[in-house]
Amino acid sequence: MKWEDLQTSENVEDRRGEEGGGMFGGPGMGGGGIGLGTMVILGLIGWALGINPALLIGGAEMLGKMRGGGQVVRQDRPHETSRPTDQMGQFVAKVLGSNEEVWSRVLPEQEGVQFKAPRLVLFDGVTDSRCGAAQSAMGPFYCPLDQRIYLDTSFFRDMKQRFGGGGDFAYAYVISHEMGHHIENLLGILPKVQRAQARAGSRAEANNLSVRVELMADCLAGVWANNGNARSRFLEEGDIEKAVASAQAIGDDRLQKAQRGYVVPDSFTHGSSAQRTEWLLRGLKSGRIDDCNTFNR
Repeated sequence: MKWEDLQTSENVEDRRGEEGGGMFGGPGMGGGGIGLGTMVILGLIGWALGINPALLIGGAEMLGKMRGGGQVVRQDRPHETSRPTDQMGQFVAKVLGSNEEVWSRVLPEQEGVQFKAPRLVLFDGVTDSRCGAAQSAMGPFYCPLDQRIYLDTSFFRDMKQRFGGGGDFAYAYVISHEMGHHIENLLGILPKVQRAQARAGSRAEANNLSVRVELMADCLAGVWANNGNARSRFLEEGDIEKAVASAQAIGDDRLQKAQRGYVVPDSFTHGSSAQRTEWLLRGLKSGRIDDCNTFNR
């Protein structure tokens, strides 16, 4: 992926190295402290299986706290945006900037909705969010309460080493998937799904709603790639295959088989390898938001 000439986002909060931000290891992308590798490996599984502090779409617990007057962990300390100076940080800022450029055009054109850019928080180990404590073990996630994407970039290293997925476009797919959740939020889909989950008659029904939201985010990542590449020509030979390999590697069925030795489809929260690949490629092919409507299929 040719990312160096993409526009750089100004909406990055680089919290790496902050005091209290390295609970599981030292500052920097590599970490290396005791427990960090284990936490990031768990993060890969957590991200793929929908385990994050926001309980993003399987949000019954968070919704219960909010209804009952309880307080979700909030952001107590102010954080300023800052442009990362390391290569990985610059890569993330470029991918985020490309997403901002695409969605500021595509969302109004296709849906009549104005795009409001989220912030992306880079951290190592642990940081705070309005959805709870963000930890490496939770993997990348989007918090709708503060409209921020949280990312410990050590996730990318272990994504390559442990799950066989890697490469710049595969990492861009992960970032763009989380941006996809922000687009769903701007479209009003996330609140509707959370309300529907609260009314769900079973965990399987709630999980099915989660799968639909996650597959839509995969498709929206493809929509970004289609429209962004049409203007900036950043895709290179083999990029799509690497992204597809990553989508396959983090399918619920493949991860459950590796963990348990068997698969429980009713417990899926992100979709199977085949589903994730299908919806990513659907968005890549069409470039249209309407083709990502997983709720009518």
